[in-house]
Amino acid sequence: MVKQRIAIIPARGGSKRIPHKNITEFCGKPMIAWTIQAAKDSGLFDRVLVSTDDQRIAEVSKTWGAEVPFLRASFADDHTPVSEATASALQQAMNHWQESYASVTQLMANCPLRTADDITQAVTQFEAQDRSFQISCFKYGWMNPWWAVKLGPEGHPERLFPETAGQRSQDLPELFCPTGAIWIARADLLLKTKTFYGPNHVFEPMSWESAVDIDDYDDMRFAEALSQRVYVKK
Repeated sequence: MVKQRIAIIPARGGSKRIPHKNITEFCGKPMIAWTIQAAKDSGLFDRVLVSTDDQRIAEVSKTWGAEVPFLRASFADDHTPVSEATASALQQAMNHWQESYASVTQLMANCPLRTADDITQAVTQFEAQDRSFQISCFKYGWMNPWWAVKLGPEGHPERLFPETAGQRSQDLPELFCPTGAIWIARADLLLKTKTFYGPNHVFEPMSWESAVDIDDYDDMRFAEALSQRVYVKK
């Protein structure tokens, strides 16, 4: 049976900077709940699957409406690229449900400010442009990488882009940074390449507020402070 779309939320249990990060409370809910709800509220997916190696994460995910019919078979370590874990989960899902899918959307659980509207916009662009691989990104604002420096032991700066020294920010090209919020691929191509950075991949911009990744407690505090603005805006 061929289905149109599957959303896969990778959520391994071995996070170190924030232990059990994916089910840590964020703004009154387990962090992963925000991503599950955004995926379900978009109404786009035939399946919303959480791929985890952790039984606690599995139970919390089921409570919030995700499907977790199996635990992750492999790729639960610190070193394997998440794309490989998602490709493996996709294959597990195909085998378990005896289904195939036109596209797979990877939604990282540590991006709780990404909304159903953000997902809808990304999927619409992916399909309208007939893309093979699409990675979410955001535009740098007040943190201007063109002016980045490395500091020596005594504090002397070494410019990474000396050619932009003295140029005004409005005269410099816009720069973008990838975020794990919404990555989309044709399912057959992800199974073949095991990466969303496949041939002819493109970046799709989204708002910097929705794009926030939480990796440590500083990120958590920043995202919590930002959450009211994001959810009121959306």
